Amino acid sequence: MTRAELLAFLRMHRLAVVSTVHDGAPQAAVVGIAVSDELEIIFDTLTTSRKYQNLRADPRAALVIGWDAEQTAQLEGVADFPTGAELAACKQVYFAAWPDGPDREAWPNIGYVRVRPGWVRFSDFGAVPALVEESELE
Repeated sequence: MTRAELLAFLRMHRLAVVSTVHDGAPQAAVVGIAVSDELEIIFDTLTTSRKYQNLRADPRAALVIGWDAEQTAQLEGVADFPTGAELAACKQVYFAAWPDGPDREAWPNIGYVRVRPGWVRFSDFGAVPALVEESELE
């Protein structure tokens, strides 16, 4: 799978499961996502949520995107909390995917998370033979 094909696949999906760690135990949550041209996964959440607090303490994240049609992408990377011009750029990507996003900016404690993947596995178990490709991302 090329980088362009991966980007197209990721952008076909609006939801992801993000996994974080708290006190050595895994925690998972469904989030609405947007994907930048650089394959960054961006989502908003309350800063009081478990996932946000977990990522502040340990920025490692794993995501699963797409589970229909027996196709899925698993990504692992590092989360950060952009500010300034980087936050503005992330919001632009996020609001393009989620037009109601600006309405949530008025919520108390809203925060934005960007995950920069370093590893991805794409699986298509509907293909014959099944296709499973792993790669390190730059």
